[in-house]
Amino acid sequence: MTLYAITLNPLETAAFVLLGLALLLALVRLVLGPRAPDRVVASDTLTVITTTGIAGLALLFDNPLFLDVALVYGVLSFIAIVAIARAIDGTGRSRGERDGADGDRS
Repeated sequence: MTLYAITLNPLETAAFVLLGLALLLALVRLVLGPRAPDRVVASDTLTVITTTGIAGLALLFDNPLFLDVALVYGVLSFIAIVAIARAIDGTGRSRGERDGADGDRS
């Protein structure tokens, strides 16, 4: 098994440290969030940070395959966050469907 040594310049190191710090802060909000919407926003933030980290790995390893992974992960996490947000909303329907069956507001 061959291990490759990766050297980071100071800017790359700072970027990954800031991503890690943002990940920790969002995780704290996810755990301590007083309400469910706070937790949904925190989980959305975590998925965006993770997508950014995967894109950073694509640059670091010079492998464009990671960009495909980041794109798929971002789309799936968006769909999941929308589903969770609708679930905590209580109805799973859009506002127009809740206001009236035909959408008429007269």
